Amino acid sequence: MRLALFQPAIPQNVGACIRLSACFGVELHVIEPTGFRFDDRAMKRAALDYGPLGHMTRHAGWDAFQRDRGPGRLILFTTKGATPLNDFVFRPDDILLFGSEPSGAPDFVHDAAEARVVIPIQPEARSLNLSVSAGIALWEGLRQTS
Repeated sequence: MRLALFQPAIPQNVGACIRLSACFGVELHVIEPTGFRFDDRAMKRAALDYGPLGHMTRHAGWDAFQRDRGPGRLILFTTKGATPLNDFVFRPDDILLFGSEPSGAPDFVHDAAEARVVIPIQPEARSLNLSVSAGIALWEGLRQTS
């Protein structure tokens, strides 16, 4: 199982996902461009000392990610998802993909996904934080497959 972030804009979310990657022993793929510089102090502070433990790969863009990502289904987490998380069946080589915080994932990313999944929340709520969503999704995927 792997995590992938499409053009993340908030360094603290990437830092938290670096920590998720390190703590759960999964790869993290960051698809650029990002909305911050990777030497940004806020990102470093958010990752604390987990950065060296994380298995992070940066991709210059969507095409580079698609070329280099390896095997496995691309599972897009989206508020426009068709399958609720609690009904989705994960596979060990799935790539859990999350869109950019301000804008989500564009149509070409939706089109490339083999499945779209939504984390059920209260109807009046807009969405969860990116790193919170990644943690929920990753835990459920690992719970099912490990």
